[in-house]
Amino acid sequence: MRLLHTSDWHLGRAFHRVNMLGAQAEFIGHLVTTVREREVDAVVVSGDVYDRAVPPLAAVELFDDALHRLADLGVPTMMISGNHDSARRLGVGAGLIDRAGIHLRTEPSACGTPVVLTDAHGDVAFYGLPYLEPALVKDEFRVDKPGHEAVLVAAMDRVRADLAARARGTRSVVLAHAFVTGGEASDSERDITVGGVAAVPAGVFDGVDYTALGHLHGCQTITERVRYSGSPLAYSFSEADHSKSMWLVDLDADGAVTAERIDCLAPRALARIRGALEELLADPALVRHEDAWVEATLTDAVRPSDPMARLTERFPHTLSLVFDPDRAPDDPDVSYARRLAGRSDQQIAEDFVAHVRGAGPDEDERGVLRDAFDTVRADAVVREVAP
Repeated sequence: MRLLHTSDWHLGRAFHRVNMLGAQAEFIGHLVTTVREREVDAVVVSGDVYDRAVPPLAAVELFDDALHRLADLGVPTMMISGNHDSARRLGVGAGLIDRAGIHLRTEPSACGTPVVLTDAHGDVAFYGLPYLEPALVKDEFRVDKPGHEAVLVAAMDRVRADLAARARGTRSVVLAHAFVTGGEASDSERDITVGGVAAVPAGVFDGVDYTALGHLHGCQTITERVRYSGSPLAYSFSEADHSKSMWLVDLDADGAVTAERIDCLAPRALARIRGALEELLADPALVRHEDAWVEATLTDAVRPSDPMARLTERFPHTLSLVFDPDRAPDDPDVSYARRLAGRSDQQIAEDFVAHVRGAGPDEDERGVLRDAFDTVRADAVVREVAP
């Protein structure tokens, strides 16, 4: 069976105020063409279909167009909700849409109930694990201490239990929206840390033939059977080095996996340039970036006048301007920035406690801080998905 694995469409998202709807529509066209020309048997979309819980009307219309075009091909499509989606809104009409071969899986309680497709070699069971916010699904999965690993393990236990009851030789595919250990993040993904832990081990998905992951925006192979497709378009300059693509996956009769990357076209190249303003304006090596979307980091010791206006004379598509003056190693601003670089909210809070009272928090106090951060994140999710 041949699958096309994609995720993280983020319909309705802009790129530094540039409307991306046209590029997203072109991607949908590319997706449909690939399904037709490469004789795809099933499409899997692993979450973050929309960029926010209440998407703009134009994004909803594009999604509707995508559903109709996929249904017209007669190729079954499986979709799950991601952490950017409202599971309730995305799942409206799922029962009716099922009849057209578009299978929306947004309910955590249905993790162990697959969509079953059949090819010449037998059945393939597709299990949809929508984004599982631990604080919201802990009762459904009866976990004592909510965390990403705990709820995903519980969900996968249901998958394996259902699979064990099926005919011998039934192949399996899991769609999941999660941060798996070994994956490389970018600035585009929303933080899903709970209890100080965001990542879950790939071993959580043992026992299935292929796991189609969503959430991280770079195309990545965690193991031969566990992969991220990444987003089809770049949504931050941290993705400047990404090669955007989808996975074309073949499952043979025994469930062995062969995967090929299908490139996605970028509306415009991305470039990150750094240096003093006059150097950037004069450097002949930067000619190749003159038609790109540019993020410029200026290292001038004193902020130059009208830097954006001057930059756009050479780089008309400059979208982001960052000031990072070259400073001496002992400059207080440099040392502070270095202390914060790569540190989590929890670590920064613990450092603040130590700075204020001269001693860091004990284990109980760390637990209070951790619970406070988790509560804030859970409240933000509840506000987003509330009708």
